[in-house]
Amino acid sequence: MTPPSAHDTEPPEPRVLCDARALADAPPVPAGVLWKPAESGRPPDANLVRLAPGGRVAPHAEADLDVLLYLVSGGRVLGAGTGDQPRPLAEGATVRLPYGSTRSIGAGEDGLAHLTVHRRRPGMPIGRPGEVS
Repeated sequence: MTPPSAHDTEPPEPRVLCDARALADAPPVPAGVLWKPAESGRPPDANLVRLAPGGRVAPHAEADLDVLLYLVSGGRVLGAGTGDQPRPLAEGATVRLPYGSTRSIGAGEDGLAHLTVHRRRPGMPIGRPGEVS
């Protein structure tokens, strides 16, 4: 039997991965990741994250990845720059967070849900500091 050629297979179909609004509006659950792609090895990667009311992701800089952030629901403030200057964001806002930029995010009294999209992070190296694997 001969293996199928590229002409014998159907092209992949677009498909809905999740309903971010429905997940964000679900009954309150502890803060954390509500959804991420089940497929491995296919870029881009994504996470739908909920922060509890008053919750905050501390200021940090992503050294390797640009991140696209979409505010799905809730009150929110983006902290930007080394001084963590607050920038209010409205539901539906889409923000590009370039790698190397300092950012934080804080939830208002209703909490918030945001979707992040980025290329898949490389695997963690195993070894001692300074070793090349």
